[in-house]
Parts: sequence; C-alpha cells; structure tokens
Amino acid sequence: MTTAELNGRQVVIVAGTSGIGRQLAQDAVDQGAQVTITGRSDDAVRAVAESIEGSVATAVVDLSNEESIAELATELARRDVVVDHLISLANAPAKGPVEKLEREAITRAFDAKVIGALLLVKHLRPTASVTLFSGIVAWRPRPGMAVTATTNGAVAFLAQALALELAPVRVNAVSPGIVDSGAWDGMGADKDKLFADVAAKNPARRIGTTQDISTAVLSAITNPFLTGTVLHLDGGARLV
Repeated sequence: MTTAELNGRQVVIVAGTSGIGRQLAQDAVDQGAQVTITGRSDDAVRAVAESIEGSVATAVVDLSNEESIAELATELARRDVVVDHLISLANAPAKGPVEKLEREAITRAFDAKVIGALLLVKHLRPTASVTLFSGIVAWRPRPGMAVTATTNGAVAFLAQALALELAPVRVNAVSPGIVDSGAWDGMGADKDKLFADVAAKNPARRIGTTQDISTAVLSAITNPFLTGTVLHLDGGARLV
C-alpha cells in the first residue's frame, strides 16, 4: 500500500473512539487521508482527535437513530465531504445468559452492528469502500455471548450482500480476535493472564495489536480487487 492510494481521500470512521479507531485515524492521516471520526459523545471524539498528530474532523452520531445518521450525512455535505471510505467499528455488546437478556440491549446490539450499518450506507453513500467490524465470537460462540455471536455473524453476511448491491463500491468485514486495544485494561492483573492463555493457544502465539488491525483495514480499503470478504485477524484462534 502506498501513501498515494489514500492521499486526499475522505475516510469516515464511525465509532472511532476506541484504541483501534484511534490507530486507524492516525495511520490514515499519516497516509494523507482527510479523516472524520464519529462517536456518540462529542467529548470522546474530540479527545481522540486531539490525541492524533495531524488534522482530524469530528462529528456525533447515534446509530440507533436514523435521524441522527441523516444529520451526519447533512453535516458532511455541508463540509463538502464526499465519503470515499466508510469504516464502522460500532459495537454495543449484549452479554449474559439468554434468560437474563433484555430486549433493549439486544436491539442496541443490532442497531450498532447491523441496522446502523445499513443506514450509514443509505445516507452517507460511500463511493469506494465500506468496511464493517465483525468478530471471532461469530465463529467461536460460547455461553453468554449469543447476541454478540449473532450480530457478528450477521455482519459477515451483510458484507457479502452489500458487495453485490453496491458494486462497484467494495464491501468487506473485519473479524478481530483478542486485541490489546485498551478494552481489556479494566481487568487489571487478570488481563496479563488472559493474554498469555490466548497467545499460548492460537497458532500465531501472540495477541493482536491495534497496528495489526489498522494495517489490514487500510490495505483492504485500498485493494481494488477485494470485496465481499471477511478478513480474519485473530491469529488463527478460530481454528483451534
């Protein structure tokens, strides 16, 4: 991948306030892209933008509200932003045994991963690529993760369907495994044990990094022959 392939391109990163989102934004900016980061909290997106070396625009959007998504499209148009590459990392996990799940939590999970993705495409109309985030739980389900497994699986099939409907716009999904993105920091000392156990079992013998994910995503959005595909960035963990 060369810098020229993203130079001057408009990249919109939805739910870009995570460690992976920040890495993606920084790497895209480094390659000359014009980046907009969105999130549900203005303070959160501004904090990420201020941590990035280079200029990054921000916007607020709630994927559970179509009007909010339409307003995002209007705001981008006001800024003369024609979206080249749309990347959505949106996630709203609904965890726990089925008998304890609440309908609102299930709906939020589908809004983030599936319904919101469809509405983003409807209103933002990206011209080059769409990249959605799935996850390893779709291929390695376990008790208490039924909603996460289902929404992640739906993303994989949605990418295939949209790749046909939106062609020649390319649509792919990324399925990370365990990544040291900051999401696990709340575990304290247990985080190191989890990472050691996972690394010992997967074929890559390591944990993923935000750079691993960013490199793959930016390669995917600039590869003109890649569409309708799930990129499994899990160190082979789904195989064992």
